Amino acid sequence: MWLPTSGKHRDFIERYLTLHDRYTAGELGEEEWRTWAQRQLRAVVALAQEGSPFYARHLAGVPAGRLTLDDVRSLPFTTKDHLRTAMSDVLSRDLDEACFFYETTGTTGPATPCPRDPREVIASNAHVTESWRNIFTDVFGDRAPRVGVMGPTEVHSLGDTLGDVARNVGSAVAKIWPYSPVIGFPKALQLMRDLALDVVFCTPNVALSLARAAREQGLDPRRDFAVKVFLVTGEMCTPDLARQIDQAWGARTYNALYGSQETLVIASACAHGRLHLARPNYIAELVDPDTGAALGDRGTGELVVTMLIDGIKPLIRYRTGDLVELSDNVCGCGIRGPVMRVVGRTRDRIVLGGHSFQAWQIEQAVLRRIDHSYGYQVVIDRAEDGEDLITVRLDLPDGRVQGPGPVRSSSAGEGAVSGAVGSKAEEGVMAEPSRLTTTPEAAVPDAVTPRGNSVQGLEAAHAARVADALGVRCRVELPSELDPVTTTGAFVSWKAARIHDRRAPIDHETAAARRLAGARGHRA
Repeated sequence: MWLPTSGKHRDFIERYLTLHDRYTAGELGEEEWRTWAQRQLRAVVALAQEGSPFYARHLAGVPAGRLTLDDVRSLPFTTKDHLRTAMSDVLSRDLDEACFFYETTGTTGPATPCPRDPREVIASNAHVTESWRNIFTDVFGDRAPRVGVMGPTEVHSLGDTLGDVARNVGSAVAKIWPYSPVIGFPKALQLMRDLALDVVFCTPNVALSLARAAREQGLDPRRDFAVKVFLVTGEMCTPDLARQIDQAWGARTYNALYGSQETLVIASACAHGRLHLARPNYIAELVDPDTGAALGDRGTGELVVTMLIDGIKPLIRYRTGDLVELSDNVCGCGIRGPVMRVVGRTRDRIVLGGHSFQAWQIEQAVLRRIDHSYGYQVVIDRAEDGEDLITVRLDLPDGRVQGPGPVRSSSAGEGAVSGAVGSKAEEGVMAEPSRLTTTPEAAVPDAVTPRGNSVQGLEAAHAARVADALGVRCRVELPSELDPVTTTGAFVSWKAARIHDRRAPIDHETAAARRLAGARGHRA
């Protein structure tokens, strides 16, 4: 593990790594964790009050030295708007103490500073290291796999963080960013083959765009590459989307980690495919996203975190804006910490037909019974009769739309009862919601369409399934290529990338996604 050569942080690092070793070994009891968390809470609040102009005002009058864990819920929230307004005033230590300087992407507002010092780096990376060890041992045994890291490196933490983690587990790492003008997709694919990369860390979109680009070069991702694991992050990836990656590459896909530039890595994956909270580093709470009312530390709600590492930018009661589900750890994987499932951003809720849907519900409805897709987009219109109408656009150049019949769980290499589809639809297939409580799959009829073939019948079946799941009329289209805006989810939001809502004016996130999409594409 990387350690600073200076003795400045030695006491903290020795204390932390001793605690971490006991935590990962399952030897850290609840009372010992509470003692650690309370001591760190007091240290963080005292540091912030003294060193941060923002927190000196925000936490004025809070008795840092007497705080208990039960007092956390009485502290005021920190929000994204606070960070954008206060900027460097949020920092609790001088930049001279940083070992890295990063920023948020700044695609939807001012980029906020996110420097890190050795305390924060070591504490965060320690948990990601355990995650990789757990997964790699399960997949590769004693062999250290070769890892490709595909993400931005300019004032972004991804490359530095994962480079350190790769060294911690003994893996060779290649930093390859397909959207860089220096690399591009052809060079990225060449390096993946030449280096026989075993593991690729990227966004779900990059994983699927690489597969599409490989196909266009006459390559078979399953046969011509060595990749066995995709570690994905940066945008929502439901099991249905992960299945598309698995099928394209013959690999296993893991939601690798959850966090941000501001909060570092809050949770990381295990070999069983679940995210685990890095509990020594955070106090996690759940609140009602609309009212802010406390919901406890188990169940579903907006995640609020208080960072327990007294580094340069510890955030106190920070509202992440993400809906998550926290549950007790009964995973059996060997990784400690509560299990976390990310539901989606609080702002990514979509109202269709008078009902509110979370992002994962829409993605699940769109990709259920879809195989070998490279992506999707949902267009929402208001019909002349005032009802909502959605158009599902699927990138299925060599994919499958499953017909009626039982859903079959397919992992890498497993097929399904399906029919081949063409590369372009002249006109979509419209389906009405059944308005029934349940609709047997066998009751969904094939449709007579302008193309008049069995493929259109399968499209009609899928349109009917989506219509029933979401309660609105649905059309399915198979364009030759999706709008490049669908590639921007990791930099803007799932909603801006995947949803084109024509019922309302373009918002600032959608505008930002469209600007960013102008120079993107897997042929770059």
